[in-house]
Amino acid sequence: METKDFMKNLEELKGTAQIRVSGFIRIVVVGLLVLLQLLIVFFFTYWLRGNYVYIYWCLQLIGILFGIFLVNTYRNSSYKIAWLCTFMIFPLTGHIMFLLWGNRFSKNRMEKKIDKFLTANSDEYLVQEEGLREDFAKQYPHLNNISIYLENHQYPLFKNNKLKYYSSGEDVFRDILSDIKKAKKFVFVNFYIVAQGVLLDELFKILSQKVTEGVEVKFMYDDFGASLRTPKNFKKKLEDAGIEVAVFNPIHRYTNRLYLNYRSHQKIIVIDGNSAYTGGINLADEYANLIDRFGVWKDSAIRVIGDAAWGFSVIFMQMWELCGKLPKYDYNKYRPTGKFEENDVFCHVVSDGPANNPENPIESLYRQIIYNAREYLYIATPYLVIEDDLKEALITAAKSGVDVRIVTPYIPDKKNVKLLTEYNYGPLLEGGVKILEYMPGFIHSKIIINESCGVVGTINMDYRSFYLHYEDGLFFCDQDTIKDIYDDAVKTMEECSLVDYDQWKNRPISLKVYQYVMNLFQTLI
Repeated sequence: METKDFMKNLEELKGTAQIRVSGFIRIVVVGLLVLLQLLIVFFFTYWLRGNYVYIYWCLQLIGILFGIFLVNTYRNSSYKIAWLCTFMIFPLTGHIMFLLWGNRFSKNRMEKKIDKFLTANSDEYLVQEEGLREDFAKQYPHLNNISIYLENHQYPLFKNNKLKYYSSGEDVFRDILSDIKKAKKFVFVNFYIVAQGVLLDELFKILSQKVTEGVEVKFMYDDFGASLRTPKNFKKKLEDAGIEVAVFNPIHRYTNRLYLNYRSHQKIIVIDGNSAYTGGINLADEYANLIDRFGVWKDSAIRVIGDAAWGFSVIFMQMWELCGKLPKYDYNKYRPTGKFEENDVFCHVVSDGPANNPENPIESLYRQIIYNAREYLYIATPYLVIEDDLKEALITAAKSGVDVRIVTPYIPDKKNVKLLTEYNYGPLLEGGVKILEYMPGFIHSKIIINESCGVVGTINMDYRSFYLHYEDGLFFCDQDTIKDIYDDAVKTMEECSLVDYDQWKNRPISLKVYQYVMNLFQTLI
């Protein structure tokens, strides 16, 4: 089927959602290796208790000291609570488990490597253009502090951009495939989830054709996100077609460290350096509603044509090199090749990840957007598992007269995370925040906007996105784009059910108890 026909008849195609046995077995093996470590730790400490009583009591004392030290570190409260509970439940083994999987006081080898790449490459390639700061400050004085904050974290300001917001996966994949087919120089593709199906088959066909035309094609994906739904020879199939491939953080490499839990959740497509896409979409058929997994799949994405595409190229290449790809690249060869019409559409391309801990620029950006709201604040997120300070920011905005609304799914993709999301409703509802559940199915959109600025990207409103995943997004203050997102949000809310605070309070006792216990370990879920 020709690409033109494929895009035209997208709604008529039927996708697949097949779990691959080879990937499932690989993940199970890694899980068993981690479990084996736990069993060894338990056996060792209980053996000491029975045979070496003085060593046993020394371990008890060390556990107490670890707890005191943990409380006084510069870490978020959920992280501390989770590990303190671990120390309490496993007084003999908790601190050993912490040393193996939770020691975040000093950066490990991979984090140091990431820091080195991010700092060096950002200093070299993400340089603020002179004069933009003054232009932005004149037009958006109320947003200047946010822009300065992002610039200080090496997310420079760009102008001369054309933005397009997508309210569905079907629409964005049509444009992605169409734009890739027009590529002349290079194509970057990065997804978290990659799944065998209609979309992947069509993208593979187009990318293979571009390679024969002399176009450089780089394809990157997260190992965990692709393991379950791609065949064992998937990487080889791409490489045999001439596509360069990078796999982020293979799941078997860090079974002795919590780093196996740190994934690249980024979604980036760049064509010739001139246009770039990001958003909630992954390369799987449900994201374009080609299959029905959790009802209607509602997603969002954004395309930028202009100077800001360079920011996405740099993020992609940083992650590409972190995957161990040599030789060292000169990023300048991937700079925009087009001439863009001058305009005042300002953007910041942002990225974040666990190497930034304990500071999290994207979470801080969200907080600033919340406090900057004067009329309304609309958020869409599939998961709502947030820290107390972010809850307080939302409640403060609502009590200040801002119309704060959060849209979450009615039909979940992860039941336990849904229960944690519902647990977080309580204080927000009590504080005046309106929460609406998307009734037709699962909303996977990741947006936050107020009347003057917003972000569309890969960031969920949960601990995992803010602290454990590598994420990306586009910050903008273009009023046309904000209106498009606002209109889509209003339309989406018409299909939602408003969550009632009294009903939330009167949920079953058994559910409350289960949520209380799960909330202790929200950083690990």
